[in-house]
Amino acid sequence: MISTHLDDLTAPPPLAPGALRITPLGGLGEIGRNMTVFEHAGKLLVVDCGVLFPEDHQPGIDVILPDFTSLRDRLDQIEAIVLTHGHEDHIGGVPYLLKERADIPVIGSQLTLAFIEAKLKEHRIRPMTVQVAAGDVHQAGPFGLEFAAVNHSIPDGLAVAIRTGAGLVLNTGDFKMDQFPLDDRITDLRAFARFGEEGVDLFMVDSTNAEVPGFTMAERELAPAIDQVFATAPRRIIVSSFASHVHRIQQVLDAAHTHGRKVAFVGRSMVRNMGIARDLGYLTIPRGLVVDFKKLESMPDEKVTLICTGSQGEPLAALSRMANGDHQIRVSDGDTVLLASSLIPGNESAIYGIINKLTDLGAKVVHKGNAKVHVSGHASAGELVYCYNIIKPRNVLPIHGESKHLHANGELAVRTGVDPSRVIIGRDGVTIDLVDGRATISGKVPAGLVYVDGHTVGRATEDTLKERRLLREGGVVTVLALVDPVSNSLAEPLEFLTRGFVHDDRTFDGAAAEVDKALTKVSTQRLDVDQLEATISGAVGRYIQRTYRREPVVIAIVVDA
Repeated sequence: MISTHLDDLTAPPPLAPGALRITPLGGLGEIGRNMTVFEHAGKLLVVDCGVLFPEDHQPGIDVILPDFTSLRDRLDQIEAIVLTHGHEDHIGGVPYLLKERADIPVIGSQLTLAFIEAKLKEHRIRPMTVQVAAGDVHQAGPFGLEFAAVNHSIPDGLAVAIRTGAGLVLNTGDFKMDQFPLDDRITDLRAFARFGEEGVDLFMVDSTNAEVPGFTMAERELAPAIDQVFATAPRRIIVSSFASHVHRIQQVLDAAHTHGRKVAFVGRSMVRNMGIARDLGYLTIPRGLVVDFKKLESMPDEKVTLICTGSQGEPLAALSRMANGDHQIRVSDGDTVLLASSLIPGNESAIYGIINKLTDLGAKVVHKGNAKVHVSGHASAGELVYCYNIIKPRNVLPIHGESKHLHANGELAVRTGVDPSRVIIGRDGVTIDLVDGRATISGKVPAGLVYVDGHTVGRATEDTLKERRLLREGGVVTVLALVDPVSNSLAEPLEFLTRGFVHDDRTFDGAAAEVDKALTKVSTQRLDVDQLEATISGAVGRYIQRTYRREPVVIAIVVDA
């Protein structure tokens, strides 16, 4: 297998005539932020544009976007954005790309477009959309697109075959091969086989579950465990799920109806998405089952079910706020909380923290670790092997996964007979050129993490996050210094003010001596205030780190004596 070493790569050369360039800008080496750019005959095609949710070491960040730097000078060349399905890690970045150029056509299935149109409405963007369905063929500039049904944890998912003069690329999107799906819509292996007969020059395949042996469990197998929760819960049931997980919420609604409970949706995105799914016929809700949350307040607890967001421990989501006691819904003894989603890598500590807080409040928490209440939406190793054997691709680019998932997927491809030299383990920003039926790495483009912090995009940097981590972990020490501008010496003893830094009366006794030493070294230099402040803060910071092994943020304020 060909594994990329980014340090050895430079910007790619101009694309050869007739060739196809594939540039993943997200989703390779991470779970989320999925986005791939295809270039052919001077035109570009974008497949998916998602977000990545922040981890604990990225405080204050709302979501993380793909890096659009390599596209900014070529926005007019983008023929379309193709969306494989409606999950946030595939559509969440679309509003930010359309803010760069609002008239890019957005192609997707009915439910996917409905979800993105609702999201774009909040951003005050009215998109140009093209609705497609499984089996449809559409031309976007030099890109011939054909769509095939795939089964996933959200309805209306599509794989996309991309035909160009350079060859045929098949991108699975997220998929699995559930043979008994809730909506009776299976992954179209006949279409996959047909593409294989035509000749798939590059197979871009979901890697999320490549390490998991066998086959992913069917959604229908969750019904008994969910029913058991509803049969035994003594008081309210609070279900937390992704706001786009229509299949899982359908199972919860069915169980609530069977056991005589009323349901209310909690959280803006949950209310919005379930309303869309109901109106389009993807969610079946018995008459009178779903009511306004206010009506449930007067009902007996054993007749109440609440469905909310927050299954990943997101700080502002409903479940996190319930756990922290700052939501109008107060969790108490006898309540049952059902976490009906998987743990996204990187979110484990936040989720377990929420579970512990809910348990302390007296709730029984049912989750994947103690009950069969979740099944993955991604193909396991056995299903991936089936696809390789059916399609027989000439080249393989595993996508949608961390490094370990990509490598595991690549190894499966090799075991089914794909030449190891034709299996590329890529990274975000690596460019892969398809020329004469062979895919090779040609260079790299910028593909850093772009942070959304409130209303700002891209202004928060790694340095910003480092400062936030230091503030969180070490607190702040402010040093007030009166300095003689002629001799650069202290005119009065230093004053220390702290926030979040634990200290006693003697903690800073040695710091003043270190500042005196530092100022003595620059006594003959003419320093401005900024330079003096940097000298003093550096001396104090080094002293604290050396003496106490602590790293607070040290801020020096110099006053001219």
